[in-house]
Amino acid sequence: MSDLTLADWQARAETIKIEGRAFINGRYVDALSGATRPTINPATGQALADVASCGAEDADLAISSARKAFESGVWSKMAPSDRKMVLVRWAELIDKHAYELALLECLDVGKPISDTLNVDAFGASRCIRWSGEAIDKVYEQIAPTPDGTLALVSRLPLGVVAAIVPWNFPLSTTAWKVAPALATGNSVIVKPASNTPLTALRIAELASEAGLPDGVLHVLPGPGGKLGSHLALHMDIDGQTFTGSTPVGKQLMEYSGQSNLKRTFLELGGKSPNIIFADADLDAAAGMAATAVFYNSGQTCTAGTRLLVEETIHDEFMEKVMAASEDWKPGNPLDPATSMGPLVDEGQYRTTADYVAIGNGEGASCVYGGERVMEETGGYFHQPTIFTGVNNQMRVAQEEIFGPVMSVIPFSSKEEAVQIANDSIFGLAGAVWSRDISTALSVAEEVRVGTMGVNNYFGGDMTVPFGGFKQSGNGRDKSIHAFDDYTELKTTWIEY
Repeated sequence: MSDLTLADWQARAETIKIEGRAFINGRYVDALSGATRPTINPATGQALADVASCGAEDADLAISSARKAFESGVWSKMAPSDRKMVLVRWAELIDKHAYELALLECLDVGKPISDTLNVDAFGASRCIRWSGEAIDKVYEQIAPTPDGTLALVSRLPLGVVAAIVPWNFPLSTTAWKVAPALATGNSVIVKPASNTPLTALRIAELASEAGLPDGVLHVLPGPGGKLGSHLALHMDIDGQTFTGSTPVGKQLMEYSGQSNLKRTFLELGGKSPNIIFADADLDAAAGMAATAVFYNSGQTCTAGTRLLVEETIHDEFMEKVMAASEDWKPGNPLDPATSMGPLVDEGQYRTTADYVAIGNGEGASCVYGGERVMEETGGYFHQPTIFTGVNNQMRVAQEEIFGPVMSVIPFSSKEEAVQIANDSIFGLAGAVWSRDISTALSVAEEVRVGTMGVNNYFGGDMTVPFGGFKQSGNGRDKSIHAFDDYTELKTTWIEY
């Protein structure tokens, strides 16, 4: 935790240097067109800085530089132990500048400063350090073949990788993509979300300071529709990785087929079930039920937005959930005591407000919150919101809202809980709470999601893979399994 106060952070915010130019071939440059767009502080609605708005010509320049760097072998053929040391130095520089990065993320995204420092900044450095430390410990294989033959199975980098990252966790998600891609020897082009580009731009400069060769990492802020589609259709990009909405992920898959069949890995939406049985530790489950939805103002793809509660404890448990929700009051994100900041922009606020109206119209009962607050700040603050009387066919139970809205659904048996949990196009995350180990493990096994908590939510660290089933995507971030996304397997068959 930081020992800085609200006044300290406000003072730093008034003097922080913000870099808004693109990062291409080891240096900051303006977009070739000269175009810029403002990035907005969600807590005030005011512009923070003008940021380069890159287009196809900037992307072509970056791709050419990335390809040249890759083919030269300056990074792709560097010894894994040497690549490791560059990434470890980069992680150390991120730690050194953690307060600056946390402040940039807080101002740009609206996340509370306590989270951007302790979760995002230090989480990014842990990811980069872990990936660097792992790469010289990944061995290749010799296949079991007949006498007189030798078969080598080796891993080679894809080449040039485009990483399109979201606005809800810009710093940590950039690290999740870039760290394994660089560790395995690729050149990388990052396209941050157009409304939250600041930390990606800053850590690219820190990577150069750490010794990453020019041309290996580029950051191109710009519009997702035009710039993102140009990258996805480009014939000289070998792989693309994306975290964001399911419709955009599907479009990227189509672009892959329309171009060069570039490898495409997607971490997409969720409508995750959090299942509470009557024999659970209800106090612990209630506290985490609120956290699972209201953390980051609900702007979390794994958010436990469907709270499934066994009928016999429904009323008792919901009293505990609403009491726990009192800890999630929106406030100034620069205040270390704030647990919940604004939504990222006016559009996301409108989406949340629209879904609250939809829930009311569908016949659900809004029993907590549901209103805009702190409107006088100019920011996009919305109360934590809880609907009861929800059935799983309602839109508030089926569609990803990406706001602080919980839908509570009762169930009467283990089988019904599993059926409701799996009745979704998504399969990203979930949790089950029960003191009965057989109940807990059987439900965890049967719910079709990529990450399932047992008596916890948001569990996992860098040692385990992260990703989803069904329309929540493919591929995996984190862990050694992420290296699979950024490498090709090659067989060399030798006869002697």
